[in-house]
Parts: sequence; structure tokens; C-alpha cells
Amino acid sequence: MSVRTTHVGSLPRPAQLLEANARMSAGEITQSEFTEILDESVADVIKRQNDIGIDIVNDGEYGHIMTESVDYGAWWFYSFSRFSGLDLSTDSRFGFAPPTSEEGGIQLASFAERRDWTRFADAYADPDSGIHVSRPSDKPRVFPTITGPLEYIGHEAVTRDINLTLKALKANNLDASRGFVAALSPGSAARISNAYYKNDVDVLEACAKALHEEYKAITDAGLTVQIDDPSIAEAWDQIVPEPSLEDYRKFTQVRIDALNQALEGIPEELVRFHVCWGSWHGPHTTDIPFADIVDQVLQVKAKGYTFEAANARHAHEWKIWRDVKLPEGKVIIPGVVSHSTNVVEHPELVAERIENFASLVGAENVIASTDCGLGGRIYPSIAWAKLEALAEGARIASARLS
Repeated sequence: MSVRTTHVGSLPRPAQLLEANARMSAGEITQSEFTEILDESVADVIKRQNDIGIDIVNDGEYGHIMTESVDYGAWWFYSFSRFSGLDLSTDSRFGFAPPTSEEGGIQLASFAERRDWTRFADAYADPDSGIHVSRPSDKPRVFPTITGPLEYIGHEAVTRDINLTLKALKANNLDASRGFVAALSPGSAARISNAYYKNDVDVLEACAKALHEEYKAITDAGLTVQIDDPSIAEAWDQIVPEPSLEDYRKFTQVRIDALNQALEGIPEELVRFHVCWGSWHGPHTTDIPFADIVDQVLQVKAKGYTFEAANARHAHEWKIWRDVKLPEGKVIIPGVVSHSTNVVEHPELVAERIENFASLVGAENVIASTDCGLGGRIYPSIAWAKLEALAEGARIASARLS
């Protein structure tokens, strides 16, 4: 039995690509010149993953271009250029307030008002505390406001992501089944200020309709689409005061339903769903237990489910699979190396974690992964060392499980 390996998506961007991104944003190079550098970078990053022994690879999310030369947060910020109806002229930053939900009267607080951030306000405010919320930048982060109909306008960008990924896969003698491309969920895309739609349900429906086009483009090319949806777990900490579990599950169910609407007609075998708790480097004492939402996660029309399982706050939760039945034909993709520590996991620990999951759901139903994206969160050389430990740990576990 050979346990396959993958990762969650974001990988460290090379200096050449970061520089090119900054120069393109400043108008110093053309889109064509930038794409040439992006092409080289994607080819290199897929080759490196394959050489290490990662089985299911991607473009490192290098195609998720931002408006500044940092890579932390690229999983979300790139999407602002792929929707119409957004106004970036006003700066809402971390103070945005999405509309109150009709399910339990829930409203998301600003990032700074999160319950974990408030409990440890001294540590979050101290740049020397070791808490890592985002990469430093001389440009403030700007969140858009919805001021018109949300429609998908990212066709050219996603086509570029697809084509560069397929080209790099072919150059490494890999077919499309070995590649994936990350995309946002409607629930994550909708977490911006709204001055157009009546309520958050309408925003979610518009996001679902738009994102269906991106999902379809990726899967029509034979690639797997990874749906990034930290909102399913992370929003729990962003509701002040803490809601009842019943109200939160109602709030979450609307987002699960919107995602399944977006996935209508998309082959389940080409979909994997990623859930995490925000993945910033902080205490995370107010994270919702995975057991409280795992049944809702499993409702998503996907083949695989990726989740954090290696960091210090969630490593114990592998045990929930003693009681949770994995549906027939599905796989879990647990994190067995963490993005939240610079310590490189020993391959024996990686193997042990894989074996724990395999003992509960079957080795054939486990794909070993990272907790979340490594790009921007871990120093590049350490990030690659973690992927090497992941591949070696999987080889050890495979030998024992055979």
C-alpha cells in the first residue's frame, strides 16, 4: 500500500517572481513579460515537488497574483480582480462588517475584534511576540465593497493558471490527474463589505454562481479543483460574543449549501475541500472543535477533505474518526506536517500520524498533506524541508502498512 502525498496549495514564491509581480504592479514590465517569468517559476515549482516525491502537485498558487510583492494572503486577495461589482476605492481594511445573517442573527466582527485576538491583545499587538498574522508590507491591506452585481470576470486569469499547470505537468511526464488548482469557496469570497445585495444569502448565491465558472474551467481541463474554505471553521472565532453551536451550524449550513450549488454538475472525483482555522500563527484558543462541524464538512460534494491535523491545537483530533464514518468512496487529506512551526517534523512522526488515520479509515483512504499553505508562513528552505519530511514519512508509513 503506497500512501500518496500532496499539500494545501501555497508554496514559497521565488525572489524572481516576487520582483516581477511588484514590477508589473508598478507598470514597469508588461503582462507578457510577467507571464514568461511566471511560466518558468511554475515549471520549476512543479518539478521540485515531483522530485521530492509529492504525488499530487500544483503551481504553488503562483498564478494567484496580488497587488503587492508578498505572498501571505494570496489565497484570498487575488480573487478581488476576478469579480465585477467590487469597489476598491475606499479602504475598509480589517474593519469591514458583512451583513447580519438571517440564521441566528449572526454578524462577523472585524478581524481585530476576534475573541482570540482580544484575549491575547497584548501578544497580538507586540511585533516581538512571535505571533505571525501577515507578512510585513509598506502598503495597507484594502478590502473591497460590493457595489454592483457580482459576476465572474477571471476567465483569462484562470485559463492562464490551468495552461501553465498543464504545461509544467507534461514537462515532468505527469498527466492532469496529478495536478490541482486552488479556488475560493462562496463562503470565503463573500466575507467582504456589501452595499448592494439585500442580505448575506443573496451575496452567497451570487458568489456561488460566479465561482461555478472557475470550478468548471479547472475540472474541464482534467485538473482537480481544491476549494479553500477557512470560513467554515474560522468564522466561529470572528463572532462576538460566542454564538450558540446551534446558531453557528445554521450560519455554516447556508455556506455549505451555497458551495454545493456552485459545484452543481462538477464531477465529485475532481473536487477536494479544504477547511482550516485561519492558519495565522497565534494561540487559537477559541477555535471550534472539528467534531462540531465535521458532519457539515462531509456534506460538501467532493471526493476528498483536507484539514489541519498536525498543529498543536488540532493534532489530537485524529481520534474523531473513531466515531465519524467516512462516506463510501471518499478520502481524507489530513495535515501531517504543520505550517505553524519552524521545527521540521521527523519523518517517523509524520509516519506515525499517517498510520493513526489509516488505522481508522483505511490506508487507501488517506492522502498525507500539510496543514495549510506554506507560502509566506514558513521560511522557504524550511518549507521545502517540511515537504521532504512529508514524502519520507509517507514512504515509511507505506512500508509498514503494506
